[in-house]
Amino acid sequence: MKNKLDLSLIDEFSKKTNEEISKIDPITILLVGKTGVGKSTLVNNLFRERLAETGVGKPITQHIRRITKEGIPLVLYDTRGLELEQSVQDQVASEIKQSMAELAKNDQSMDVIYYCLAASSGRIEAMEIDFIKKLSQAAPVILVLTQSIGDPASEFAEYLRDLNLPVQAVVQVMAEDYKISADLTIPAFGLENLLDKTFAILDENQQVAFNNAQQVDIERKVKAARSWARKYMLTTFGVGFTPIPFADATVLVPMQIGMMAHITAIFGVSLEKSTLIGIIGAVVGTGGATYLGRTIVSNAVKFIPGLGTAAGGLLSGTTAAIVTTALATSYIEVLAILATQEAKGQALDANTVKNIMRERFEARLKRNKGAESVEEVVEKNFSDLEAPSSQKNSGKSGKRWGIKLPWQKKK
Repeated sequence: MKNKLDLSLIDEFSKKTNEEISKIDPITILLVGKTGVGKSTLVNNLFRERLAETGVGKPITQHIRRITKEGIPLVLYDTRGLELEQSVQDQVASEIKQSMAELAKNDQSMDVIYYCLAASSGRIEAMEIDFIKKLSQAAPVILVLTQSIGDPASEFAEYLRDLNLPVQAVVQVMAEDYKISADLTIPAFGLENLLDKTFAILDENQQVAFNNAQQVDIERKVKAARSWARKYMLTTFGVGFTPIPFADATVLVPMQIGMMAHITAIFGVSLEKSTLIGIIGAVVGTGGATYLGRTIVSNAVKFIPGLGTAAGGLLSGTTAAIVTTALATSYIEVLAILATQEAKGQALDANTVKNIMRERFEARLKRNKGAESVEEVVEKNFSDLEAPSSQKNSGKSGKRWGIKLPWQKKK
């Protein structure tokens, strides 16, 4: 009788992932702009899970609401009412100052301010210029020109830059495809540039939170996960790893679950329980197994010469690194595909995910075949941290990660 997958592994995985996410200090962003300028469209396309629609919006003042969502280390403060008379504009400014003071009481701050202007307006009021100057004294400001279509928008952007306002950047954005007619659509652009300008003004901890929350540049998530995994492998298996009996390979379980949880937190991908079962089930093989560590090592025997040929053999640091690295790299590849699909509002079924994970895991084990040291394992798997940027978040396939999805296979 075949063993069933121990579902406590899934529960532990979810628990560890939540713990890793809770360690990330949320980044705080203030959204400023008149009604109808496209702030919600910007947020829904820039961040995961259509945050402006699905997040919890809590009014904290008459003209400011606080938007959050569990599992996303991001707090948005959205302003309303700038198009009203001067007295109301002054009130909005006062409420922003009040919100910043409340954050300061909790040793927090506004990390970045997106001041949104409709590019189609082609003008900025004196009141707004004064307001921007005041805001820049409290936090870095980026001017975001929404709905940037054609030369007039570019000319407006140049005009704003010539004003030499105290802002970090002026970024033109078309947050989503803009359909002009049945035959003509202007593709979305500018969000990657906005991400780059934002990352440039954030410190390392803030970048971790922002990378988790964003959904535009999946390759940035991949690079961060691979960079972390590389250090993890060298630290965990490269120095002082005590060989363990082959039969006791289950001691790898906490390491591997914790590692995968940390990678999940970097990506910020929402994983359903059925998907997690598919991923773990792919690694432990058909029929599942009670213990992840022992089983993946058993499955690795056919790829690693000499392993397990002697009764009571020991599992060395190199062998443990081979298996764990294969697990990490294949999991990162799967999350990259899931994140790309999630950004498109699509999802892969659990069985497809399971098949991709199995294919990638076995391919990675074969790639590591013959490695004689942990350093060699790391070099084989993490020497290509910089992946091609020309296909960033193409959202069309997993081909660039060496995978063909079902709809790509020839009929």
